[in-house]
Amino acid sequence: MTIEILFIMFIGLAGGLAVGSGFVAFLAVLGIIPRLTQLTKTMKFIRAYEWSVVAGACAGGWFGLRGMNFHLSSLLLIPIGLGCGVFIGMLAAALTEVLNVLPILAKRIGIDGQIVILLMAIVFGKIFGSLFQWIYFVDL
Repeated sequence: MTIEILFIMFIGLAGGLAVGSGFVAFLAVLGIIPRLTQLTKTMKFIRAYEWSVVAGACAGGWFGLRGMNFHLSSLLLIPIGLGCGVFIGMLAAALTEVLNVLPILAKRIGIDGQIVILLMAIVFGKIFGSLFQWIYFVDL
C-alpha cells in the first residue's frame, strides 16, 4: 500500500469516528434514550436500548460502505419500513419533548391554549409529505 492510500484510510476512519461520536453525544446530551425508557416504562432495558443504537449505527455504516443490496419481498419490507418510521417518529418526539419546542413555538405564534392543533398540523404534514414523496418519487 502506498502512503496516499493509508492517509485516505486514516482520514476516513477519523471522519467516521467524529460522526459517530457526534451521534452518540447528541443522544447522550439530550437524554433521549433515558427519556424514552421512562415514557415506555422499560427502564430495566436501558442497556439494551443503548446497545441497539450502537449496533444499528455500526450496521448502518457498514452496509452503507459495502453497498449491499438485500432482495427482500414486499411483504417483509412493510414491517421494516414501519419500524424505521416508528424509530424516526419517536426520536423526533423525544427531541421536541426534551427541548420543549412545542410550547415555545405555540407561544411564539400565539396559540398557547391549542397545542393539540399544532401537534396535529405537524402529524398531518408528515403524513401528507410522506405520501406525496412515495406516490410521485418512488418507482414501484
